[in-house]
Amino acid sequence: MINNRLYQTTDIINKALQGSWARNEAITANIANVDTPGYKRQDVVFETYLREAMKGTGKISQEDLSRITPKKIQDMSSASYRLDGNTVDIDTEMGYLAENQLRYNALISQVNYNFSRIKSVLNG
Repeated sequence: MINNRLYQTTDIINKALQGSWARNEAITANIANVDTPGYKRQDVVFETYLREAMKGTGKISQEDLSRITPKKIQDMSSASYRLDGNTVDIDTEMGYLAENQLRYNALISQVNYNFSRIKSVLNG
């Protein structure tokens, strides 16, 4: 029998992938609107909710996991240095995009590793 912990890990990674994908959409929207007057940059809050659900125990129930969804927010803390009120800094967004891509790739690598472990168990 395959360890249930492996399935839970895969479920957590799946949620993290969803969060990373949503963040990618927010970042690309920010980049697309870099010249839109009054546009406020968006971000995705996800890791905070996951950390709260785990409450430092390192464990999370399926019920808690199913309630966690990435939430897109307007980042009102960003000060606008531009006269048009736009809060997007293209250099910062490109950095966030690169960071998010690395995170997403690492998560995909972990999923591939988990599936290779399952495959090796099934093949004997």
